[in-house]
Amino acid sequence: MSEAPLPIELNRCNCVALRKASRRISQFYDSALASSGLRSTQFAVLVELDRRADAPPTIRELSEVLVMDQSTIGQNLRPLEREGLIALVQDETDRRSRRVKLTRTGRSRLAAAQPLWSAAQQSFENGFGKRAAAELRSVLVKIARDPSLAIAGDAIAEKA
Repeated sequence: MSEAPLPIELNRCNCVALRKASRRISQFYDSALASSGLRSTQFAVLVELDRRADAPPTIRELSEVLVMDQSTIGQNLRPLEREGLIALVQDETDRRSRRVKLTRTGRSRLAAAQPLWSAAQQSFENGFGKRAAAELRSVLVKIARDPSLAIAGDAIAEKA
């Protein structure tokens, strides 16, 4: 009696491989940032808000640039707001929208976390290789920005 073949070859699923790698890298950076009281996801939010300090994003804009759905970004913003690291302020031109601003406390926490992140970044690049790390970032950014992947799941599900 022969065994049925596995539906997916071992290590061939792009999604599983990316999720495993993402979890490992998140654990690595979370550990490095732990003494700052920030997780890597929170650090990324604060970096983006600092980058956009002159034109604070709406929650929707922030969710788009971080490739997160709005409910997830909302869940990620609540603890940052509770700690006083960010402020949600009403948009002056569209009172239905709120803009996300980095507070002075948030800027200070980000500045304290920056050397920890830099050390983690350096450690990763030393172990993985600077060129390989740059190539990896390039591929990952390309994936994150690929608009065909944003709707591919819906289109594939409809065909099934």
